[in-house]
Amino acid sequence: MNRERISRIAHSAHPIKSPLDDASVHQLLERGLPRGDERVLDLGCGSAEWLLRALATRPDLHAEGVDISEDALAQAGLEADRLGVEERLVLHHGSAADFASPHPFDLVVSVGATHAFGGLLPTLAAAREHLAPGGRVLIGEGFWDRPPSPEAVEMFGDLADLATTVDLVVADGWTPVHGHVSTRAERDAYEWACWGSLAAWALDHPADPDSGHVLATAGARRTEWLRTYRDTWGFVSLVLRRTPN
Repeated sequence: MNRERISRIAHSAHPIKSPLDDASVHQLLERGLPRGDERVLDLGCGSAEWLLRALATRPDLHAEGVDISEDALAQAGLEADRLGVEERLVLHHGSAADFASPHPFDLVVSVGATHAFGGLLPTLAAAREHLAPGGRVLIGEGFWDRPPSPEAVEMFGDLADLATTVDLVVADGWTPVHGHVSTRAERDAYEWACWGSLAAWALDHPADPDSGHVLATAGARRTEWLRTYRDTWGFVSLVLRRTPN
């Protein structure tokens, strides 16, 4: 089974592919979209859950998403049709880092996708290129809540602690106007949902030739979470505006 299908199954009970509950997602969108008629871009949108949620409750909103996964974009298109928002959503297949648009956006979103740009600051640099004057950026990034093990660093890369992460953003010319640090409950719920969904699929499809592989993957990922990064990894979501020069 390929990685895309494994990811789709893992996130079937938690479509937002980050450790955020529905209330947190709602509040972040409220802070990022104060008018409700903005033009929104999601760089690395996956199945466009952020955009679909915003469009479903804001009839004057227009959105675009970019992702390298044709499968995820196809899912997004089907869900947009189901919600009746397909005329206000444009999906682009390609690298988010290489995306070019003829018009700017009032909100640029990149939550849990900074790896596509090579890190936090390169992601903000890409977002800046697409941002309209007075616009906002909604970004989500991991950080170390406690000193990590070498194994955790190997998995997640050279992250900073929360204060240093925010300092880096501010030094790069941004002002946080809202932020949310995912709670332990949000992080745990996300991990249980992902690896539980994978395990349940395997148990429900014992005759499938991939069943054993999927069940083993669920167990391995669950063990990595519990033993390698549960007590050290955190996640912060920030709504940012450009700091005046």
